Amino acid sequence: MKFRRQKIEDVHINLTPLIDVVFLLLIFFMVSTTFKQTTDLTIDLPTASNGAPSVISQNPVEVTITRDGQFVINGQTLINERTDTLVQGLKESFQDNFERPLIITADANASYEMVMRVYDAAAQLGITKLAHTAQKETGL
Repeated sequence: MKFRRQKIEDVHINLTPLIDVVFLLLIFFMVSTTFKQTTDLTIDLPTASNGAPSVISQNPVEVTITRDGQFVINGQTLINERTDTLVQGLKESFQDNFERPLIITADANASYEMVMRVYDAAAQLGITKLAHTAQKETGL
């Protein structure tokens, strides 16, 4: 007796719906993800061979000068680079307590004029305690 073999059909899995679902999931996660908004400034500090004592314990006011010449006082960017705006921002930050130290953090490529504007604003307010930040030299 001769049996007929059953014809075996090729089994195919259709990947198109699977790919569609994967792309939809990818789009969903990309849209629903909240990205971290960083306000960190990229500052390339100049180097110095010796470090100065820390004034962090005295609640200082920090002025940061970016590479493109913007002033940032305690994390808040000023609207322009004029000296009178800097004076007003420092006056609000010090809150009439000009005995606190002023720390100047300037990018290594910031213009010298911008640092002098901070000195000028500090002199107008009678601030006498000034400090600069720098990185310690390596390899020497």
